Amino acid sequence: MYNIVKEAHSGIAYLAIFALVIAIINAVSGIASKREFVKKDRTISLIGLIFSHIQLLVGLILYFISPLGFAQLGNMSDSAVRLTSLEHPLINIIAIALITIGWSKHKRVAQDEKFKKIAIFYALGLILILSRIPYATWLS
Repeated sequence: MYNIVKEAHSGIAYLAIFALVIAIINAVSGIASKREFVKKDRTISLIGLIFSHIQLLVGLILYFISPLGFAQLGNMSDSAVRLTSLEHPLINIIAIALITIGWSKHKRVAQDEKFKKIAIFYALGLILILSRIPYATWLS
């Protein structure tokens, strides 16, 4: 079961990152062109939010069944273990929270501010996600 969840977490990561990049590009282009935030823009942003949340749920399951996750939480002397047992999950939870805040805030602002909220919060979330990916484990 561990390998299935690990592979799912890796596969969904590509989709989540791609969806966030597309949502950020869409928001930045919306800001630059000063166009109205329409249903297509909402859908693109929502897909980024959904994939991020699915990735978080699969990641939390993996965290508790992985030998590199919760089981190693007391072993902070090894930087690779610290990354997978503390930094990666903590920073990604914060990143998903920022993405969720961006989604929530875009609904409460004026039409001309919607793209700005999505762009800022989704970009901050993506930067945090990319900063704490265990690349050595993920790409091997």
